[in-house]
Amino acid sequence: MDFTEIMIEIDAGNLETAAAIANMAVPHGIYIEDYSDLEAEAQRIAHINLIDEELLAKDRDIAWVHVYISPEENPVEAIEFLRQRLSSAGIANKISAKACNVETYINNWKKYFYPLEAGERLLICPSWRRAEIESNGRTVLQIDPGLAFGTGAHETTNLCLNLLEKYMESGLKVLDIGCGSGILSVASILLGAKSATGVDVDELAVKTAVENAEINNVSDKFTAICGNLTDKIHGKFNIIVANIVADVIIELNKSVKEYMHKHSVYLMSGIIAPKEAEVLNSLESDFNVIDIKRKNGWIAIVAMLRG
Repeated sequence: MDFTEIMIEIDAGNLETAAAIANMAVPHGIYIEDYSDLEAEAQRIAHINLIDEELLAKDRDIAWVHVYISPEENPVEAIEFLRQRLSSAGIANKISAKACNVETYINNWKKYFYPLEAGERLLICPSWRRAEIESNGRTVLQIDPGLAFGTGAHETTNLCLNLLEKYMESGLKVLDIGCGSGILSVASILLGAKSATGVDVDELAVKTAVENAEINNVSDKFTAICGNLTDKIHGKFNIIVANIVADVIIELNKSVKEYMHKHSVYLMSGIIAPKEAEVLNSLESDFNVIDIKRKNGWIAIVAMLRG
């Protein structure tokens, strides 16, 4: 069966808000077209000057958010949700939809996925652009997200990558709950983790995470598990990262300390601003909140299990 591609045309100045709304409609499967600062961004991020003529001809005042609805979901409901939320936010928009197969979906977002610096040490790079880039001393993390969420570009993942770098120490064990493409698991190993375990309810995400560990030559330190939250997890970890959504994190907070040592670090992301207080209130008294980062309406919270 085909996916449904929903295309949202907006003024480029409203892109951040529109993208956040689109991410509420689906947990994965969006990509963004924004050409307002194309040349400068290509040079800053990818260190390249050669840009396709087709991209150079794009309207710089308009941006597009593409949302992909899987066959088992209802695209009509998604479109109505997007229209209502965009209108409430005062964002003028044009929404269209068409059927597309999986191959079209994959090849579409590939055109707009460029290397991205993360923190001070990592360069996130799609494998098909590896030969084009200069790492400038950064560690290259090659990523092929496929149909799994996680390229490093979205605020939630970017916040996690920066916080992982901040709190990572050599030899730590990491648990990545809702691992998606495996980007955070692989990043943690490249940053010095002894091992990383990624768990996701989606079999395709688990397969993708394994493949990404392989292309980064860290598969010997990575374990992928298909399961719901911590149902199939055993043992304790020094860092736990949950880049999911607020409601799932709130549920996870009831049991996550069972998998932590004293002074283990728990990194939560995927939280929209209105849910911040609710997530904080769901943490038990055994936790100290040690860090909160905010970016474009998204929140990441770091808590430590008390000794």
